[in-house]
Amino acid sequence: MKTSWRSASLVASAAAVLVLTTACGQESGTPPASQNVGATAPAGGYGSSGLGATTAGTGTGTGADAGAAAGEQNAGAQSASAGKLSVSANTELGQVLTDSAGRTLYRFDQDTAEPPKTNCEGDCATAWPPVPADDATAGEGIDESMLGEVTRPDGTKQLTVGGWPAYRYAKDVNPGDTKGQGVGGTWYALAPDGKKASASGSAEDLPGLSTRNDPKLGEIVVDKNGHTVYRFMKDSQWPMKTACTGECLEKWPVIAPVDAKDTKGIDLQGSTPNRGYVVFDRPDGIKQQTIDCIPIYTFAGDKKPGDTNGQGVGGTWFAIRSDGKPVGAPGE
Repeated sequence: MKTSWRSASLVASAAAVLVLTTACGQESGTPPASQNVGATAPAGGYGSSGLGATTAGTGTGTGADAGAAAGEQNAGAQSASAGKLSVSANTELGQVLTDSAGRTLYRFDQDTAEPPKTNCEGDCATAWPPVPADDATAGEGIDESMLGEVTRPDGTKQLTVGGWPAYRYAKDVNPGDTKGQGVGGTWYALAPDGKKASASGSAEDLPGLSTRNDPKLGEIVVDKNGHTVYRFMKDSQWPMKTACTGECLEKWPVIAPVDAKDTKGIDLQGSTPNRGYVVFDRPDGIKQQTIDCIPIYTFAGDKKPGDTNGQGVGGTWFAIRSDGKPVGAPGE
């Protein structure tokens, strides 16, 4: 197979994340035991490899559990060669890339395309089997120059599309299944050009954090996938502490650090000049982005860009504005 990828010679340059945790009076003590995560919130979250559990409507359980159960059931099919790739029309996602058996192909946000690199190994690769590159060919509607390969740590060759390593999802049992879409906020169906599949055409990646105008909530913050960003009213700003740990994080995944240069429309100053946009070193070891020293999250129940299903959950979770203020919270 012809090996190529876009701009493979380019080396991404990323500025260091602004880390000023002491500016928010951060404390590293044990967080409060009481957590109101919202009884109506569906299970979601991240496994040890960065894979997430499926959200409501697509099953439950951790990524590792999903991989173990579905992997045993579908291991042979998932490890099969890709063959001639096709483009499938999906009502919700638009054009989706599939293998010769009609199985949906996915990309992982924690991988990179320039240069191509995979960061899905171990349990992650069980839940998300890498697509072999050996016999993959471009079918109708697919530019052959988009197809390439990357050498995995174990020495095998994995298919890339537009530079992005391609995977199947172990819980997609039938042709056309898209149960992996949006899992953990990091897994997305591939469009023919390697971008994330979108009903309006392949989606351009948004900045790490930006704002959009919601018809009901007004201007709110969204992440790089267009998912609504929330704050937890039981968290503390001064000093900065979190009340969302353990199972809470399965429903409310944290926003990983986002370089200040990878934002648009976000108030980087905060109420304390030059000190509002910092990274929170949580007691559980996870690094979390903040806006005005307020820890920020997404919601596992938001399945697609534009969803605001987390708004008002438990009376403690609210979308935020660019300055970190909650939208619609009592007293605000």
